[in-house]
Amino acid sequence: MLDYNFSNDFFRNIDAMIYTCGFENCTPGHSYGPIMRNGYLIHYILGGTGIYKARGKLFRLKAGDAFLICPGELIYYEADIHTPWSYTWIGMQGIKVKGYLERTSFPETLVIHYGQDEQLKACHEKMAEADKLPLNRDLIMNSIMYEYLFLLAGKFPGSQLAVNEKKSNYVEEALRYIEDHYCDPVTIQDIADYLNINRSYLHRIFKSFAGVSIQNYLLDYRIRQACILLKNTDLSIRVIARFVSYIDPLYFSRIFRQKMGVSPSEYRQKSAGISLTL
Repeated sequence: MLDYNFSNDFFRNIDAMIYTCGFENCTPGHSYGPIMRNGYLIHYILGGTGIYKARGKLFRLKAGDAFLICPGELIYYEADIHTPWSYTWIGMQGIKVKGYLERTSFPETLVIHYGQDEQLKACHEKMAEADKLPLNRDLIMNSIMYEYLFLLAGKFPGSQLAVNEKKSNYVEEALRYIEDHYCDPVTIQDIADYLNINRSYLHRIFKSFAGVSIQNYLLDYRIRQACILLKNTDLSIRVIARFVSYIDPLYFSRIFRQKMGVSPSEYRQKSAGISLTL
């Protein structure tokens, strides 16, 4: 039986965010999958038993175990027919999530055991309580998420912690640079020069963490900012194009249509009643 289930899907966030959490008492043999998910999900087993299949491995799990679902990976899990499990889950999205989790051993092992760690268990409980708040729910849920990630990194450190943290820092700096300079005609080489790293290396680590090339991310970010201006201001298409670094408004309109499927003026007309996303 599903006791509670919060879900709020975000599109390619820069920061890590909670996008779902919930709790379920499963019926005997209840299964999920085979399926791929878009974000990272961590299930913590409160009681009972079940199995989890991922990366060609079969894990038999019990109370106190937690298992990680990674985006884009085919997974399957099933409650035991005799002692079905109950679990709580936390789902995270955002470009920074991969780097944070790679500071832990979780992405390598896929399964960990909390043992007697009451702080980790408490994070799941606090998340459930935060879900009931009428105001500022996202703020408290995200604060709990960061506490949870910090505890995981301390209790289950990854074997490549220093290397992964350095890569994650490069990606975060690149994201911050894009946020600050998307209005300017910056290039990927400009970002690499700012970070003092090779352009090809920047491309590899960014795509590894973000799941998209830095070129596409920069383009998407500019178009998203243009969408915000089209929705919320009366600025002309020419002014908006220049605001997101496009001198030629016709070229901007062509790129916008390729990404959004409609022209900027059509997007402005439809955005009041229709939700469009990249």
